[in-house]
Amino acid sequence: MWQRLTNLFRHLWLDESDTRRTLGPTLLERLGQQVAASELRHTGEIRIYVEASLPGSYLWRHVVQRIPMASLARQRAVMMFSKLGVWDTQDNNGVLIYLLLAERTIELVADRGLHALVGPQEWDAMVGHMAQSFASGQFEAGLVRAIDEVTAPLQRHFAASPAAKNLNELPDPPVLG
Repeated sequence: MWQRLTNLFRHLWLDESDTRRTLGPTLLERLGQQVAASELRHTGEIRIYVEASLPGSYLWRHVVQRIPMASLARQRAVMMFSKLGVWDTQDNNGVLIYLLLAERTIELVADRGLHALVGPQEWDAMVGHMAQSFASGQFEAGLVRAIDEVTAPLQRHFAASPAAKNLNELPDPPVLG
């Protein structure tokens, strides 16, 4: 019970201003540029969504229904994957990099076109590398590495063709919630 209350208060304490303070406008710009550079090498789309805490409806389910925070973070990442339209790319090869600051949780959500080609061990390894950076408060290093690591399977399976026009289907800058 104590752990659930601690989680609840941590989420109620943090808000979008904490997200903006953690990342800052120059970092957001650099990350957007890195996403744009990555997307020149493949036909996939990468989105980054960072939020300080879960919305109240998720917290309610944690306290009342006792759903673990890890499950709720995954559910939220899948929801944002949908809301941001990452699932709606031409080749079904979008990837969402989701970061929840209150829990220092990272989720990677890949669309079915890419998910079918990349095994869970590779996704887990990517998340593990990011977690190391985030655990030490190195959010820029973790997000830069995340973009690089997500780029590798996209480039391997969906390399950009010099003959075809590579559409930028989704905005490149990170979204803060």
